Amino acid sequence: MCYNIPMTKKQSVLVVCSNRKAYHDYFIETDYEAGLSLLGAEVKSIRQKEISLEGSFVRVEDGRAYVYNMHVKPYKFNSLSEPDPTRPRELLLTRKELRKLAAKADIKGYALIPLEVYFKNGWAKLKLAVAKGKHVFDKREALKKHDLNREMEQTFKNKIRF
Repeated sequence: MCYNIPMTKKQSVLVVCSNRKAYHDYFIETDYEAGLSLLGAEVKSIRQKEISLEGSFVRVEDGRAYVYNMHVKPYKFNSLSEPDPTRPRELLLTRKELRKLAAKADIKGYALIPLEVYFKNGWAKLKLAVAKGKHVFDKREALKKHDLNREMEQTFKNKIRF
């Protein structure tokens, strides 16, 4: 007897670009995974890691989500017309997720920011977060905690040496 047993597919994830400054400037509350609507040449540029998330943000307009100011360098071997590097790109989300994001974005102090761009099983994905902005004193406090943790790890490593 031959049984048709489905094999589980390994989920390979290749992180292309991350927005590390977002963790410094915002309190990250929840994050979502969204597909990116791209042109063919843009996918090739992203695979070559010629992308920047600096200063980018997400808006929900007319029931659709768009990412703005995400800079994708034009692919140098493209024979067709080059698209604008900072054009708004549509995010592929479910209606339920779009409603949740729109409701959170309307609250004062909250923002939708992209955290990473990565390839998951060959498809370009964007990890976006609902985040609340930090004040200056919050940023200083976070840096102090980070420095204290680093010092504790260093002293712990030095004591354990043989």
